[in-house]
Amino acid sequence: MNHSKRHRAILTLLQQDGTVTISDLARKLDVSLETVRRDIKPLASEGTIVKMHGAISLPSMQGEAPFEKRMRENSEAKKAIAMAMAASVRDGDSIMLDTGTTTSFLARELLGHRRLTVITNSSDIARTLSTINDNRVYMAGGELRSDNGAAFGVSAIDFVSRFNVTHSVISTGAIDAVSGIMDFDLEEAEFARMVISRGRRSVAVTDHSKFGRQGLVKVCSFSDLTEIVTDQAPPQDIAEALDRSSVRLTLA
Repeated sequence: MNHSKRHRAILTLLQQDGTVTISDLARKLDVSLETVRRDIKPLASEGTIVKMHGAISLPSMQGEAPFEKRMRENSEAKKAIAMAMAASVRDGDSIMLDTGTTTSFLARELLGHRRLTVITNSSDIARTLSTINDNRVYMAGGELRSDNGAAFGVSAIDFVSRFNVTHSVISTGAIDAVSGIMDFDLEEAEFARMVISRGRRSVAVTDHSKFGRQGLVKVCSFSDLTEIVTDQAPPQDIAEALDRSSVRLTLA
């Protein structure tokens, strides 16, 4: 692939995924990291792309809210994960969802389902699934965050603790072979920990970019889950840890 073709390929990937890391670009284009850095330099100089620490994005994305940016990152993988998870949910089931980009994609994939009972702290998920198909939607109360429109804190945790559901589904910030499921925000981790305890089936939905990351706050151990739905097989150490904890791995 020559220089100009790689430029077009880079721009295509940005249109699809929003923000793309330098390492992901090198892997997808099958070139070295140094080649990618040389390729993006003129694009950044002319303002076609915006360089960030270890990643690039389109200029039009810089004014977007953080949650909207994250919705564009690895969007195809998240859609595939959401489709796989939605296929295992039946009409009339109850499902509890925390806030996250992958769970928001899941809400959109559940639009074809009927008579769902949905419990969530996400205004995006609640808005997506309420008032249609005879669904019942319960939203945890509290102050909504400006970045993602979700409620956290004691009142939100207390509210969802009253429910027992068929499926409890959380998103993840990081997955480590030793620590398990982790996040970078204390309140989000505390809420997700409660969510995962309320389902007969407890699922973490995550794209492969979260594997091998170290988060700040532990959400739960692998043994607290029944299943992980993802788009690519995890590294060997994580796969072995999942197997020891009898966690089912579903690849979208």
